[in-house]
Amino acid sequence: MDTSLSSIVTHNDFDGIASAAICSWAFDIEDVRFAGPMTITHSEISITKSDIVCDLPYPLECGMWFDHHKGNLDELKLRGIDPATIPGKFAPEPSCAHVVFDYFSQEEELPEDFAKLTREADIIDAFAYKNIDDWRRETSAKRIDSAIKASSESPREQREFMRELVFLLRDLSLEEAAEQSDVIERAERFRQQEADMLDTIQKYARFLSEDKARELVIIDLSKFGRPVRVDKKLAGLLYPDAKGYVEVKPVFRQRLKTHDIAVSMSLALSMQKETHVKDVGEIMRLLNIGDGHVGAAAGVKRCESAFESQRVHEEILIEILRIWREQT
Repeated sequence: MDTSLSSIVTHNDFDGIASAAICSWAFDIEDVRFAGPMTITHSEISITKSDIVCDLPYPLECGMWFDHHKGNLDELKLRGIDPATIPGKFAPEPSCAHVVFDYFSQEEELPEDFAKLTREADIIDAFAYKNIDDWRRETSAKRIDSAIKASSESPREQREFMRELVFLLRDLSLEEAAEQSDVIERAERFRQQEADMLDTIQKYARFLSEDKARELVIIDLSKFGRPVRVDKKLAGLLYPDAKGYVEVKPVFRQRLKTHDIAVSMSLALSMQKETHVKDVGEIMRLLNIGDGHVGAAAGVKRCESAFESQRVHEEILIEILRIWREQT
């Protein structure tokens, strides 16, 4: 075991937590930190050769790197870095947990529970459900995912829960982890919050005037002066004929509204039944604002002023629709 590795920096979602759980088991690491992609891109936290980085862009340096996002691989190439020279592994799998599992399973036999954890991470991260009923059906993995998404009283409380979850998934089965009181309480809290989310979506969803076929639901939260969380995929319950959902909202830093615009996008579950070439991750990459998968992606557009933010806001939505139409 490489004793120089003493910390894990991972994405703050189900896939990132699952990836960290496997790495924590493999290296017996207790120090786990959480970040979003932009935190790494803008070097907002310190990462050194003692850190394992999971499900995030490659930083300036690290001890090991595991990832599965094509855009992050493209960024490496632009920086003139050969991914084969980086300890760890990159592979275009449905989840980063899948990449981590494959890497360590070549070294030693992993606990059987990690195979199931990886399969569930594949489904959740790629949003690869068969239909809305399949998505809404409660499973141990989805209960844990809901618990992660539930709001917390403070960022510190959220980090502490996610850290606890890493160790639960490291040491217990998915089913056992999902039965922990904190997970049950937070998952129930999220279900209650979903009702408010549906109400918000209903109030702020629209279609672009150019979108005559009404294929992309736009959930426009740009006017909010405080952070508002919705699960844009809930739009499928209100707009079952739509083919994709786009959420646009301001970026908040330390609870202060900035001029930057956050954009995220998901394919409708109805698209799982169709043969298509739609790829929302590619849309984010072509816009040069972010990355993702075929079925789910996100990015941030930096703006220097309120005027630029207002101008870019509608332009970027029109560009999304244009690229979407060209994916035929």
